[in-house]
Amino acid sequence: MENNVKTKSPSLQGDGRFVQLAPHIRSNDTVTKIMRDVLIALAPAVVGSVYFFGMQALIIYLISVICCVGSEFLFQKITKKESQIGDLSAVVTGVLLAMNMPAGVPWYVPAIASIFAIVIVKEAFGGIGGNFVNPALAGRAMAMLSWPALMATYTAPAMAKVAETADAASAATPLTIIKAGQQLDALPPLKDMFLGNIGGVIGETSALLLLIGACYLLVRKVIDWKIPVIYIATTAVFLLIFGVGTELLPYELLGGGLFLGAFFMATDYSSTPQGVKGKIIFAIGCGIVTAVIRMKGNMAEGVSYSILFMNVASPLIERLTKTEAYGEAK
Repeated sequence: MENNVKTKSPSLQGDGRFVQLAPHIRSNDTVTKIMRDVLIALAPAVVGSVYFFGMQALIIYLISVICCVGSEFLFQKITKKESQIGDLSAVVTGVLLAMNMPAGVPWYVPAIASIFAIVIVKEAFGGIGGNFVNPALAGRAMAMLSWPALMATYTAPAMAKVAETADAASAATPLTIIKAGQQLDALPPLKDMFLGNIGGVIGETSALLLLIGACYLLVRKVIDWKIPVIYIATTAVFLLIFGVGTELLPYELLGGGLFLGAFFMATDYSSTPQGVKGKIIFAIGCGIVTAVIRMKGNMAEGVSYSILFMNVASPLIERLTKTEAYGEAK
């Protein structure tokens, strides 16, 4: 969601036979307002993650945001581009990337991932609106490939510890427990999963807080309901088709990054189709790939890679579902 406005889209080309589909040219004020709305929507989950995981979560947020904003400023300075850090898109990238980090990850992981997300994924392709994949998810994927053990080591929420200690207790995520084939009684209560009192990356554990933010974005019309709702529904249907029992389905939906990815990352304007048909195809594809990775792959989670995969497919989807301009000559 962090780079969801294309700021340089021509509305008319050549002799007028081709009309660029929305979004058209928008001002920096519009970008800033949208980014501000996204930050407001993320605020409940951010506050909740600090409450559950303690000061370590806050440190990860600060490192990620500072590195994202700093790397964008330096890159634009070096390349002599007009500074755009005031549009808050780099801040949103930093917050989303931090939300995809485990609480116990070393400081250099979010730092390097943030620089990669901004410099390689965003600015190297033209800046805001030019990136073809979600920068925060690409940063997380790079971190997962570079430090798989660190990115897969989750800590229990601080409030769930029996004793107050400096080191957080290790905790398996519900999806990891399911993937290992353990019994249902090994899973945490659904209430804890809904509230966020479970192990996982710091920003994805509380479905309640993410849904509060999602409702804000829907009311403000910053995002469309089609992609997140169809994405989650498709994931549920194909998990059932692939053999997940109905008693485990709520754990599959509430566990992992499905809500965070569906509402805050799969809705990124610049890396997703803009037409209605394209959005539906994109969302269905995300749901199918997520279910396939979870059930047929080695990983317990599949949200990040499913969205990135469909981001790459978006230009083809856009081309196949493109709406011809009214009156266009054949």
